[in-house]
Amino acid sequence: MTLQIFSQVALTCKDPIATEEFYTKHFGFKRARVAPLPDGDRIVFIKMGDSAFYLELFKAREELPVPLPINDGPQYPSVRHLAFKVDNVDAKLTQMGADAKITLGPLNFDDYIPGWRTVWLADPDGRIVEISQGFADQDSPPPLEAELPSRMPQPASIANFGF
Repeated sequence: MTLQIFSQVALTCKDPIATEEFYTKHFGFKRARVAPLPDGDRIVFIKMGDSAFYLELFKAREELPVPLPINDGPQYPSVRHLAFKVDNVDAKLTQMGADAKITLGPLNFDDYIPGWRTVWLADPDGRIVEISQGFADQDSPPPLEAELPSRMPQPASIANFGF
């Protein structure tokens, strides 16, 4: 079995049409499939440009049980935000106009990654969307394996001696 790609994120939406319009207008998605459901609802798949990545839009059946996230997203275990890279954050905000409901920023993170600039905003459902420029991979990030030994449970015979 081979893992192929990361293919989709499913969003539950108060108004799927408003959500579809937001992502198609501002982030290059286009409608790729509409799947009717037996109960009369439907799932709308919107595809990002020529990629193989989709947002899968479902109609919400319940109210949000927690307050809307603020700033850069929830601080509890959850999806913190959706993120898109652009050439110029300020130009993107100008292009979005009143649709850009900013929750935090724009902020510069040159101390962490030179040229990295980011803004966070809310989509029509209040989900946080990050728009950034200048993010680049680290040349040699610390390997995951270096952090795993401290997380592995120690045998009881060693743990009892405070090691």
